[in-house]
Amino acid sequence: MNVLLDTVALYRATVTPESLPRAVQELLLNESNALFVSLVSAWELAIKSSLGKLPLPCPIGELFPQAARDLLAQQLEIDLNAVARVAELPPLHRDPFDRLIIAQALLHECTVVTSDTQFAAYGVNVIW
Repeated sequence: MNVLLDTVALYRATVTPESLPRAVQELLLNESNALFVSLVSAWELAIKSSLGKLPLPCPIGELFPQAARDLLAQQLEIDLNAVARVAELPPLHRDPFDRLIIAQALLHECTVVTSDTQFAAYGVNVIW
């Protein structure tokens, strides 16, 4: 299964993995799943950290690549296909970061690890 972590899931998997639901922890450890983390999440974490809204244990330039390595996850770039797909999404969710993650999940046929119930309204498979 292709699995994409949203920003909250990535942050918790990196900083407080024990705070994730047990099923998510098992999913992340299952090597038969292809895990993905999006540069959208790095961008969102960088903004929240710079505004003092979210403490990061180290600079995002270190945190994000290390998280990807630790999770054995592939990094999804922000590309024009994903940006174009955002324009096609109905306005159900207002968060631009989440909308881009939803677009990437649809394009790459990923199940998203998220606690955000609005993702499912886009036809995205959700686990959490």
